[in-house]
Amino acid sequence: MAPRNGLDSLLRPEDSVLVLIDHQPYQLANLNSHDPHMVVNNSTALAKAARAFGVPTVLTTVIADRGGRIFPQIADVFPGQEIIDRTLINTWQDPKVVDVVKATGRKQLIIAGLWTEVCVAMPAIQALGEGWDVTVVTDASGGTSIEAHEVAIQRMSDAGANMMTWLAVAAEWQRDWARTETAGPLADLLVQHAGGSGIAFLWEQQLLATPAPSAAE
Repeated sequence: MAPRNGLDSLLRPEDSVLVLIDHQPYQLANLNSHDPHMVVNNSTALAKAARAFGVPTVLTTVIADRGGRIFPQIADVFPGQEIIDRTLINTWQDPKVVDVVKATGRKQLIIAGLWTEVCVAMPAIQALGEGWDVTVVTDASGGTSIEAHEVAIQRMSDAGANMMTWLAVAAEWQRDWARTETAGPLADLLVQHAGGSGIAFLWEQQLLATPAPSAAE
């Protein structure tokens, strides 16, 4: 497998398509690789980043009438959008999902989901074999154990997938702070979902707006 490097290997919003897989209550109930609160936060942040950068996003669940509906925090980012419900465990074997992705005309496929070792690894490995440029967002995904998550990441990396976190994805889409149409929404995302980084940003804004004391004071 050729190394992934060079400017063209970085993510571009105009070439990206995001697939969010099985962010559902059943899967969350046995999530043991991450703090569940963090995965809800990060998957929501990733969805909001995709919306801000105009990245087409596919939402999909597996047997939602038993496993539960997709997290409302994610569904609310795309009001009225169809959520594709599957019976196939491997999302990339479902023609409805694949057809929607192909219709975008984009080749940078970004995936996050629950669980990493099953519902993320299967489609990622299949899509890689079909020539897609696949990125897995590791902190918007999670497995049934730390070992399961880490082994899945290694397996997908060995197959040629690119591993990133949600904030790295958003920063790579932004690339240039001169992109003012997305700089504001990205700053809002930092405040809402990036924890300490968001607080530091607010502090920076406070300091920039605070006059420096004069020597006479």
